[in-house]
Amino acid sequence: MSAAVPHPRNRTEPARPGARRRSVALALLLTVLGAALVLLAGGRTWARGTAAGTAGALHEHASGQEITGLPGALAVVGLAALVAVFAVRGATRTVVAALLALCGAGIVAGAVSGAADTSTLDEKASRSSGITGTAVSQVTHTGWPWVAVAGGALLLLAGLLALRYGRHWPAMSGRYERDGTPRPRRPRTAPDPERPEELWKALDRGEDPTR
Repeated sequence: MSAAVPHPRNRTEPARPGARRRSVALALLLTVLGAALVLLAGGRTWARGTAAGTAGALHEHASGQEITGLPGALAVVGLAALVAVFAVRGATRTVVAALLALCGAGIVAGAVSGAADTSTLDEKASRSSGITGTAVSQVTHTGWPWVAVAGGALLLLAGLLALRYGRHWPAMSGRYERDGTPRPRRPRTAPDPERPEELWKALDRGEDPTR
């Protein structure tokens, strides 16, 4: 007797409903949490420094938005991209998921480059002192840029998750979309002549309702 040869598994079979729901929930959580971290970090101080001014020492500080507005803008785009994932299908969904991943990568790159930035402090010191080319010394950097990096990494993971499982995710319902076909009309039923309102209508028309 020959042993039965097992059939190879179909790699294109749809994901199980439980796994699909978990991947959707995880992507939503990663995107919202990542964007929140990026936006929160952008409003905090990233660098501090001291410069010599005509009236004494100038203490300057620069927030994440002042150093680079790229992470905050990409966080908003990432949120919109995740919503758009559920509004499209097919190849367009893959493109939108890739956009979400690119937003996360861009946030990481922008936050890392801004973590060691001192040019923004120098510009603020020059404006405060009125002397062009004023340099800031004793610069210290906070940990908020790395919070933005962590948020960007979460958005990147959400994008990769959408690329991997997004084709199995549900789409927005098309129940209310007009497809151009006429809606079937409900059949009209003859009014009941014994109803009081029908009797009054007959009297208004000058008819004898007792016929």
